[in-house]
Amino acid sequence: MRRPKGTHTVSPRLLGRFAAAGSGVVMAVTLAACTPNPSPEVAVRSFLLAWQNGDHEQAAAFTTGDTGEVASALADVHDQLDLANLRFGLGPIDRDGDSATAEFDVTADLGIGDPTWNYTGRMPLEWGPDGWRISWSPSVVHPELEEGERLAVSYEIQERGQILDRQGRPLVSGESVTAFGVYPGRMDDAEAGVTALAELLGENPGPLLDRVRSAPPEQFQPLVLMRDANVDQALLDQVTAIPGAGAEAVEINLTPSVAPAVLGEVAGTSEHRVSSRVPGPYQAGDTVGLSGLQNIFQNELAGSATTQVVSLDADGEITDVLESWEGDRSGGIGTTLDADVQRSAEAATSAMPGNGYLVAVDVASGEVLAAASATGGTTDDGALTGSYTPGGVFTIVSSLAALESGAIAPDAEMPCGYQTEVGGETFTNPGGGAVLANPTLTANLAAHCTVGFADLAGRVGPDALLDTSERLGLGTEWQLPLPVNTGELSIGRGDAEFARAMNGEQGVQVSPLSMALVAAAVADGTWHAPTLVQEEEPPAVAPTDLDEADLEVVREGMRQAVATRMPSLNLYGEEVYGQATRTEQDGTALHWFVGYRGDVAFAVLAEVNPQLTLTGHYALNAAESFLNYLANGAPEPVAPTLPTQGTDAAAATGDGTGVTGTAGTTGTPGAPGTTGNAPGTAGSTTGQSGL
Repeated sequence: MRRPKGTHTVSPRLLGRFAAAGSGVVMAVTLAACTPNPSPEVAVRSFLLAWQNGDHEQAAAFTTGDTGEVASALADVHDQLDLANLRFGLGPIDRDGDSATAEFDVTADLGIGDPTWNYTGRMPLEWGPDGWRISWSPSVVHPELEEGERLAVSYEIQERGQILDRQGRPLVSGESVTAFGVYPGRMDDAEAGVTALAELLGENPGPLLDRVRSAPPEQFQPLVLMRDANVDQALLDQVTAIPGAGAEAVEINLTPSVAPAVLGEVAGTSEHRVSSRVPGPYQAGDTVGLSGLQNIFQNELAGSATTQVVSLDADGEITDVLESWEGDRSGGIGTTLDADVQRSAEAATSAMPGNGYLVAVDVASGEVLAAASATGGTTDDGALTGSYTPGGVFTIVSSLAALESGAIAPDAEMPCGYQTEVGGETFTNPGGGAVLANPTLTANLAAHCTVGFADLAGRVGPDALLDTSERLGLGTEWQLPLPVNTGELSIGRGDAEFARAMNGEQGVQVSPLSMALVAAAVADGTWHAPTLVQEEEPPAVAPTDLDEADLEVVREGMRQAVATRMPSLNLYGEEVYGQATRTEQDGTALHWFVGYRGDVAFAVLAEVNPQLTLTGHYALNAAESFLNYLANGAPEPVAPTLPTQGTDAAAATGDGTGVTGTAGTTGTPGAPGTTGNAPGTAGSTTGQSGL
């Protein structure tokens, strides 16, 4: 979009320079009242001041040319260059009897996004009955401009660059679009024709006219881009009915093939109204990233046009290049995304009944491999920016905090009864069961024992939980090129409040990305700040090393949790470690899975209508599908469908997060998807299963 053009006024700087050189402007005007143009200086100053001020007829009066023709030629310079501003400075004047030659400095501002053209002009003068006058020819405008020639500005636009995955594979599809534009020299009335085209396509005509005025008349000027699917013959007929208007087919890297919220949306097509929506140094017909990496790395991806001021002959052919500014070359952006992992994540989330997200990161580095949403929208960035109650998946963090603080030893007893009272509030386990035999921290984590973590809260303390959370990156200052939510911890000091915080139910808000990084840290032994774009600056937050012995306890709890409550996750290769839960936030049920397999850590969140929360565990469904697709390849994208009931261990009686019978010795624990109420001896576990 170009800077609005207005009437040119004499700048104080110009007046100051003129007043300082030779006799003053006031004296020159006084002398002119007695003798017209008594000196070359007066003639040159008067001519340049009038031209700069936009009074072209007055300027023409100081020349030997026809007043109307000279005034028209000077006015044409403004339109031919689409000037934002024009300033002059007086140079030396060489006089030889009745002739003289004057130099002057020209500063022609070609507008926002365009360079400023600086050159030295020369004008011959001659003495006559009316005093000194400028000998008019086109060379007064520019020394290399000849009779029959005019000025124009030519642009060579760069092809938009690609966004690549970690293996160099393109992530943006080339799309065929129709470029609607004009041949300026073939238009009966450029302003009327461009306005008619703009109205037909629903665009603001102002920016379109800015480009057309300064363009070479016989070069096609693409002004509005439209996807071919939106172009029909009737529209083409209406466009070509406008004198000088037409359409050409072009291909642009426009549509993200994966990760639309990460890669972002590209404007330039008519449905975006780019000419009126997008501020900055862009012209009609350019492509501009509106969101995501396309927006953040607009300069790198779009480059900038090579701009030339040229002279044209009467046929519109370029006769000379008077000035040229080489544009920046467009290039590709390398990301850490893995196209295969991203497609697997997108296929896995497509069956969610509402909003949902899956984020996968590389265990050893924290590099983001995938960030998918169930909606698949370019603006749905909740995988990175969402703020959610983590519920029981936060016990991964609580377990590590308990070990690091010394609140419990790895093999110490950690009772997990049917219920407990802390700070006047009663806590029960999700499935209503208990861990009665060998209730260690590992067993409590594996069984998702709310009661055990509530009872342990007083020994851990808020400070220890905050410290461990921050060392796992939650609530710290790491960042990506795109907006992210690192988490928020506002842990209350009351006994009941902190007991709920230990279970991720109060004062803790996380994003799917932040929890995927937690899982990666447990797997690797070091928390790494995430990265998304290759060759960027190192992360601002240094890696955090964790105690290996403590981590082994947490890993074992996560391994047992999957083996006993979610065994279907282990059907697709290496053993899976993780935690799953159901919780609520603002009247919406949240289904979580957080874990890792091999070198991929991931977090899944499904936002579910509470009426559907008992018919299946949608985060587990997505996690199982994701692991399947990683092992066997993702299918082609399909329309979202509702999952069927009871497709895996999550389809359980009760709320699906009950305490399982992992610690029972002779009692029969509930099998996944059933009620585990078989009698057992002392030390057995009873209660509902599901997760």
